[in-house]
Amino acid sequence: MPTKSTSTNKTSQETALSKNDVEAIDELRESYAGIKAELGKIIIGQEEAIERMFLCMLSQGHALLMGVPGLAKTLLVNSISQTTSLSFGRIQFTPDLMPSDVTGTEILQNKKDGDGREFVFIKGPIFANVILADEINRTPPKTQSALLEAMQEKRVTVAGTNHQLQEPFFVLATQNPIEQEGTYPLPEAQLDRFMFLIRMDYPSREEEISIARQTTTGTLPKLKKTITGKKLKDYQQLVERVPVPDHVHELAVDLVRRTRPNSDESPAWLKKWVQWGAGPRAIQYLIKGAKARAVLEGNYMTSMEDVEAVADPVLFHRILTNFHARSEGITSTEVVQRLIEDARKEQR
Repeated sequence: MPTKSTSTNKTSQETALSKNDVEAIDELRESYAGIKAELGKIIIGQEEAIERMFLCMLSQGHALLMGVPGLAKTLLVNSISQTTSLSFGRIQFTPDLMPSDVTGTEILQNKKDGDGREFVFIKGPIFANVILADEINRTPPKTQSALLEAMQEKRVTVAGTNHQLQEPFFVLATQNPIEQEGTYPLPEAQLDRFMFLIRMDYPSREEEISIARQTTTGTLPKLKKTITGKKLKDYQQLVERVPVPDHVHELAVDLVRRTRPNSDESPAWLKKWVQWGAGPRAIQYLIKGAKARAVLEGNYMTSMEDVEAVADPVLFHRILTNFHARSEGITSTEVVQRLIEDARKEQR
């Protein structure tokens, strides 16, 4: 199986991609390096979160960022939009936010010719390429659900009329895992719409020293735009063409099927800890995420390592542990890691 390219003389048979696609992959990696360099002017550390957000964008998925306050979740999303030519919309979720505050609403106004009145649709903040849904768990389920159709169908329906959203379209939501008072936890059906759950942790000591030095001396620098919306759509189509061997498809299917405690394929230890497992959408996101990662790594074919690398952000929020697991301190991450280890043993 081909790994990272050391030569530009790869043939189509070796890579299963055209020469133009191979060149486009190299161009994509250069664009990603430029985005990281620009983000580094403002964001200190958080390299894993940046990579996973970009993987979601390449895979046409949505991401949920989870972390304590002050980790630059909102700043990161805003900065990523600044490095592209994509339009940006921010929705600050609050308990009194209504669905129409997200999607838009119709208002009655005079016609331009002055002959009568008519209803005119006023677009809401959802009509942008990159949507920051800030503190999404601060608003009731009725308003949270306003995002569902937009995330899945790339459209919203108001007063019986469908309004198509402009592509590319991404929802990057943030959530505070600590304070639960006055919050509305996302239901499993909506969590499943997010391709990745990206957990952001505290920076290292060296990174926090850099934060203290670089972010307290004046206004933040203005970021350069390194990629256009059209180019991003081309990259998304490129990622879709990356070949996936049969054994990689089988690994993704096996990992997901084994997360289900009622399945005959799940191991005995999992039945003890897991209440509910992942659905078929997780398989799709494992493959899409693995394709995108292969491209960023400079590979021309998806490998099992790519699936393993994206397994945790894809499966973490789709595996519901039970009381026994929580009492023993077992998290969804440990469940995923053990499933991967079992799969590796079977390959030997």
